[in-house]
Amino acid sequence: MKSVLLAAASVVALASSSLAQPAAQPSASNLEKLTSFQSTGTEEPRPIPQEGRRADALRRNLERIKLPAGFKIDLYAVVPDARHMAVGPNAGVVFVGTRKNNVYVVTDRDKDRVADEVKQFAPSIAFKIPNGVCFSRDGMLYVVEQNRVLQFPAAEFFYEGPDVAAFVVTKQGDLIPPSEESFNHTARVCRVGPDNKLYVALGQPFNVPPKDKMELYKRTGIGGIIRMDQDGKNREVYATGIRNSVGMDFNPADRTLWFTDNQVDGMGDDQPPGEINRIANMGQNFGFPHYGGGTVRTVEYKDDPVPAGVVAPQAEMDPHAADLGMMFYTGRMFPQTYQGGIFSAQHGSWNRTKPIGARIMFTPLKADGTADKPQVFAEGWLTENGEYLGRPVDVAMLPDGSLLVSDDTAGAIYRISYEGR
Repeated sequence: MKSVLLAAASVVALASSSLAQPAAQPSASNLEKLTSFQSTGTEEPRPIPQEGRRADALRRNLERIKLPAGFKIDLYAVVPDARHMAVGPNAGVVFVGTRKNNVYVVTDRDKDRVADEVKQFAPSIAFKIPNGVCFSRDGMLYVVEQNRVLQFPAAEFFYEGPDVAAFVVTKQGDLIPPSEESFNHTARVCRVGPDNKLYVALGQPFNVPPKDKMELYKRTGIGGIIRMDQDGKNREVYATGIRNSVGMDFNPADRTLWFTDNQVDGMGDDQPPGEINRIANMGQNFGFPHYGGGTVRTVEYKDDPVPAGVVAPQAEMDPHAADLGMMFYTGRMFPQTYQGGIFSAQHGSWNRTKPIGARIMFTPLKADGTADKPQVFAEGWLTENGEYLGRPVDVAMLPDGSLLVSDDTAGAIYRISYEGR
């Protein structure tokens, strides 16, 4: 009996002692540690294999790709789920976003224009749909997730180890209201403009949004493009009336922002058209949801008056080809015909009776700076029987002027170069 009482007393004393202790402080998150330049203890991730059956199969598929005379396409890197790309301004290291939870970094150490190493970037950070990656001119890398924006100073130099300097520009839940988070149209893209501000496209989650959402979306920039200082301050809505832009770039000739936009689904195979648009001034409206693409009215808003001053597309693209990443070509490798024009990626249709897309387009500009007629530049990822061998997502330029093409279906990045006739 005595031993039982002693045991009970010990339990009470232990409990009292534990209750008297101060509450354990929560440990700092990995992101907080990186912000303070502290190690997270994360192990170096294993590189993605660059040779073997998969790489060989990708090279065989590239034999089907048709290009203008003098151009050729090669496998640059095997990168799982490769989406949007950002080429570092200092060393030409390529950072690659995904619609999953990883960002990858691609290194060509010997500069033979084939990647030597592909591995996870900042593996200690729990990313959520880190699709959008972009650089400032002074080497700041931005990663735009579904509902957060992160900044990585000197990413081209810190990436060699698993711990990288990282800072929060827009904290989780502040990019859009958490109630509007969705699995649909949630792949963000970004650019740092000539004004050194950060621009972010915010696709809205519906095919066509209900009317009771419109005021919220207009106020927060959902279904539009927002801009902010690079530290996240002074956020403002830059453009509205956009359904889901997953590609944009500034024209260096006049500093205007151009963007692709995906049209409304469910209106038939041949309407409405996809778009390439140009923002001449802040505050412009590009017509959605009153227009589903081009001048085709949506069923849901066909009886509503169109807002005054709606801006028409610079170029109409094939319906449902899914125009995504785009860039102005500023290199010198390609012939004069292509210099200053727009390369853009068509991901390919998902619900068209006869599939279309999965190709790279080129849109030249006229002397007055407006868009001329788009033309097919590279195709062959969509077979005659409607099978996708790959689906291009984004385009980017290496320092030598060659063109990179990302492909999230094949999990690869290709390089297009010009060798003359």
